[in-house]
Amino acid sequence: MSIQQIDLPITGMTCANCARTVERTLGKTEGVGEAMVNYATERAHVSYDPATTDVGTLIERVSKAGYGVAQASIELPITGMTCASCVRNVERAINKQPGILSVNVNLATEKATVTYLPGGVRRSDLVAAVEKAGYGVLDLTNVEAPEDVERAARQAEIDRQKRLVLTGVAFTLPLFLVSMARDVVMASAAGGSMAAMGEMTANSVSPALQWLLWAGWPFVFFLLATPVQIIVGKQYMVGAYKAALNRTTNMDTLIAMGSLVAYIYSVVVLLSILFGIAGVGDHVYFETSAMILTLITLGKLLEARAKGRTSEAIKALMGLAPKTATLLRNDEEVQIAIDSVIAGDMVLVKPGERIPVDGIVVEGRSAVDESMLTGESLPVNKSVGSEVIGATVNKQGRLVVEATKVGAQTALAQIIRLVEQAQGSKAPIQRVADQVSGIFVPVVITLATLTFLGWLIIGQVGFTQAMVHAVAVLVIACPCALGLATPTAIMVGTGKGAALGILFKNSESLENAHRLQAIALDKTGTITRGEPSVTDIIPLNGTATDNLLRLAASAERGSEHPLGQAVVQAAQAAGQTLSQPEGFESESGRGIRATVEGKQVVIGSPAFVTEQGIQLNAHQERIESLQAQGRTVIVVIVDGQAAGLIGIADTIKEGSREAIAAMQASGLDVVMITGDNQLTAQAIAAEAGVKRFLADVLPGQKADAVKQLQAEGKRVAMVGDGINDAPALAQADVGIAIGTGTDIAMEASDLTLMSGDLRGVVRAISLSKATMRTIYQNLFWAFIYNIILIPVAMLGLLVPMLAAGAMAFSSVFVVSNSLRLRGASLAQFEDAAQRQPQSPTTATPAKAAQ
Repeated sequence: MSIQQIDLPITGMTCANCARTVERTLGKTEGVGEAMVNYATERAHVSYDPATTDVGTLIERVSKAGYGVAQASIELPITGMTCASCVRNVERAINKQPGILSVNVNLATEKATVTYLPGGVRRSDLVAAVEKAGYGVLDLTNVEAPEDVERAARQAEIDRQKRLVLTGVAFTLPLFLVSMARDVVMASAAGGSMAAMGEMTANSVSPALQWLLWAGWPFVFFLLATPVQIIVGKQYMVGAYKAALNRTTNMDTLIAMGSLVAYIYSVVVLLSILFGIAGVGDHVYFETSAMILTLITLGKLLEARAKGRTSEAIKALMGLAPKTATLLRNDEEVQIAIDSVIAGDMVLVKPGERIPVDGIVVEGRSAVDESMLTGESLPVNKSVGSEVIGATVNKQGRLVVEATKVGAQTALAQIIRLVEQAQGSKAPIQRVADQVSGIFVPVVITLATLTFLGWLIIGQVGFTQAMVHAVAVLVIACPCALGLATPTAIMVGTGKGAALGILFKNSESLENAHRLQAIALDKTGTITRGEPSVTDIIPLNGTATDNLLRLAASAERGSEHPLGQAVVQAAQAAGQTLSQPEGFESESGRGIRATVEGKQVVIGSPAFVTEQGIQLNAHQERIESLQAQGRTVIVVIVDGQAAGLIGIADTIKEGSREAIAAMQASGLDVVMITGDNQLTAQAIAAEAGVKRFLADVLPGQKADAVKQLQAEGKRVAMVGDGINDAPALAQADVGIAIGTGTDIAMEASDLTLMSGDLRGVVRAISLSKATMRTIYQNLFWAFIYNIILIPVAMLGLLVPMLAAGAMAFSSVFVVSNSLRLRGASLAQFEDAAQRQPQSPTTATPAKAAQ
């Protein structure tokens, strides 16, 4: 069974229960393996079997549940079609792309009209599919990117809520003022005694004024309240009706019930007054129903605006991508749409322009500002052969870049995909809120019913007052705040991380990072620069220095290990001509064997060489002397005899010591993992400020080293950059990949640092703590609000209008509190580290896992 995954942009959800309804509806669809809906991002992530169901069926199911899916359309001018078979071929080619909803190809107009899910496919993907089928698409240069339909749909919703609020205010404000005027007139007519208002008779006021007070005023209220009930209240009535069809309840259910009860009761009272029916009552609550709807809609408007700001980080990332690119074709500059650039194109980038795609510099020198992706403030020098990242800014010189990655393959596209993936996932802490939201509305309806019966039977206040108290309970309850508490903070937190060059794979990793107790750091490429260089060449047994270096470098030509490459670079720098090795064999992380110029050459660590049966006792003092200086020592054996020692050192990265000090100052146990021996590891650990290390750890044992730390009862993060770090990254509670490393390491990690600066780990943990602190605040508010105010409303201490205002404020508060993360300071760890005394550190070896 081939499982496919798709993201559906959902419209029409108003609360967390709506998200649960969509999730449950999709989950029950035949062929769907998993459906996960995020209320904050308004997206549904669905895994399904295309042999059983399709995207159209999923959208139909969402539609029947009472919600919508944002869709986009695009027209492609097709060339090369000659008959109806061509039409079918083009349609078939386009339909194979992900996220396609419908395709209509017209042979007469030679155009293909494609309806698709925004974000699911790009114009360039459609063009490539058509061209692969043997047809062409006219190249539209200098055109704007297709409209972001999803963003337009969100803006349309904000505009709609704004119109509803203005409509509500236009009728509710006069209604409220007239209601107050009515009370004043009635009080005056009764001689200023409010208690006498219900006892007025024809003797105290004229018949005309009496009719105006008892029938005229309520009729005016009815005329002002009815448009609000119909126009503003329609969305809540429809939402409640759809929820009922799905045998569920949501926020709309509570609002619809609260406003309708007040409105319908008032209509009944008005009719009884007009037709002279006694015993129904004489006080109407039209202003209550109108005020409830207007205030809650105002809250929805503010919430929608605030929710839009929670995704500003991802929108900013999307906005970084240039819309066009300048190509060099036959020494001429040609400007084309960015979607039309393909790998291998030569792209011209002038000073001040953004680099449109990922590529390699083939001409020119410049400094490039990569801060928008890596968080590094200083520009990076680029020259011929340097890799450049799309969306970064060329600051100075003219560059010609050969495109290597375009479209969805660029670093920016992958970053956006990672951030969207993290924002769309559910954090474990959200499960509690989801469980409560699932039963929240039925519980509130039950409490409102009990309130009504309690006041009516026990309190004996009469039908009208009991109804008012029940309505207050219905409208004060706020499931939205519960549903928004976690996802809005996650959205802002992951967006803030992206701006700092910190990419969380999912919200679970963002949550787990704040619980970490130990940090395991791979040495090479993480603490150090990962660019080792030869520092010492010590020939033995009469071997010439040049000959030693030449033989060793020739043997290492087949190695991809950083130490082997350092030896090769040293020989090349010395101008030596290297031979081609034969019979090359490598033992990962330990040593190599090869035949060079007819000689058997073995190179490796002292331990590896000793295992080959070669005694190094006579040279042990020299080996230990180099190791005590922080050198990694490799031994060169030629035809079974020790030919020399080569010392190799790697420099500590800028910021590594500060980062390690900051982690330790915050109470984290920092452990360096290295394949170096005890002496070398101790020297490097002391230089980096690491107090504990695991030495002699082979690449395959790194995961075991992480397990060893976890066996101590600690939650462990592993930080690494190489292919051999991938198993350890996967084993750790949180795997952190350095962005300057390999794609394999990043794929296995939970968190990626776009820059190689170890201080990014400190920022990531600080961001995680700030985000979780915000989530706890949001959940506390959402729970305590309902826990306190629902009983207050049940006790009759809250009128419905105030309840509606408080309910509207609740959701806005949660979203606004999450937005504070955008300006949160993440420097507390660094400040703590700077306050620590920088005294010499004594590194303590720990027994490596075997």
